[in-house]
Amino acid sequence: MLIVIPGNTIRITGGDGMDHAEGTTPTEAVAEGAAQDAPAPVSGPGRRRRRRLGRTALAVVLALLVPLLSVLAALRVNYMGDPADGTYTRNRDALWLGHAWVDGRKKDADVTALAGRLRDTGIRDLYVHSGPLEHDGTLPESVYPKARWFIDAVHDKLPGVRVQAFLGDVLATEGDEGMRLENPKTRAAVLRSAGRILDTGYEGIHLDLEPMHSGDRNFLSLLDALRRETRSRDARLSVAAHQIDPLPAFHTLWGSVTGHPKWWSQEFFGQVARRVDQIAVMSYDTMQPLESTYGGYVAQQTSLALEVTPPSTDLLMGLPFFHENRFGHWNHAETVPAAVRGVRLGLSRTDADRARFGVALYIDFAATEADWRSYREDWVR
Repeated sequence: MLIVIPGNTIRITGGDGMDHAEGTTPTEAVAEGAAQDAPAPVSGPGRRRRRRLGRTALAVVLALLVPLLSVLAALRVNYMGDPADGTYTRNRDALWLGHAWVDGRKKDADVTALAGRLRDTGIRDLYVHSGPLEHDGTLPESVYPKARWFIDAVHDKLPGVRVQAFLGDVLATEGDEGMRLENPKTRAAVLRSAGRILDTGYEGIHLDLEPMHSGDRNFLSLLDALRRETRSRDARLSVAAHQIDPLPAFHTLWGSVTGHPKWWSQEFFGQVARRVDQIAVMSYDTMQPLESTYGGYVAQQTSLALEVTPPSTDLLMGLPFFHENRFGHWNHAETVPAAVRGVRLGLSRTDADRARFGVALYIDFAATEADWRSYREDWVR
């Protein structure tokens, strides 16, 4: 989410691969000559070898296809049923905002329109992009020149809505370039940057560092330090979280194949959740091909997150307020209605009365009227 396989078609060809034509010559000699010139059919060992290869290829396809279809079927079943009554907004929702709100591009009229959009919804927190952080953890003040203006304008037009500084960077976990959290000086610089931007008037820090590998102890150390800083200022600490392993240790298997683990273990998710005030799951870019499987996946993610998030931490499930078609995100599948229904199903099955729960909308500048309508009709009510 930084403001920053396709399927292979395997064609199996059986038989000997030869074309045979019947002779139509009027004389026997010509027919005999044609017969002598025709290639001899593949015999014994060659034919058996080709058949074995064909069977092997078919077995490989089935070995890949059957588990995939089984998973999709399970997710589709997970999307069935009716959400429990009352599984709607608890007025703890959040909205990710783009950088234009703090760099001078937005004006008073834009804030007025935003206030009209958000009034009478469940949105309580705005994560406004105020970075990115430099790779060494520093953050130039020139990056957010209109932050104070925006914070004051929101407080004036939307009393009770908090504005948090959305800070992030690319990590050097899968390449040579990026932030290195294993460097104590870098973590110290991130902490200083957070303190300085809080001085501007922000009411919290929202951290998004990607790709964050599961089990990263340096990240947990950074969160501990940031939590002490935000608590000393009566501010919030929130994070954008990776999805949770849909199967035990799946991130390890996926990482060994692709080099990008993508998911967090449920244990690591819980370790992060216990260190912050809010944890927002980036429950989009899921590789799901259908609305029903995407909704079932979101329901599963909601349940997994609820199981390990303490009641004192706000758990927010991300809604896809953007529209792309690429591997990992299919616009026809990852819709707001499917996500909201999945959230409600997961909440109903796991902890229907959880108070500190909501959804987080990503992102304001890509949202359509249909996205906003679905959020209001399906979740806000």
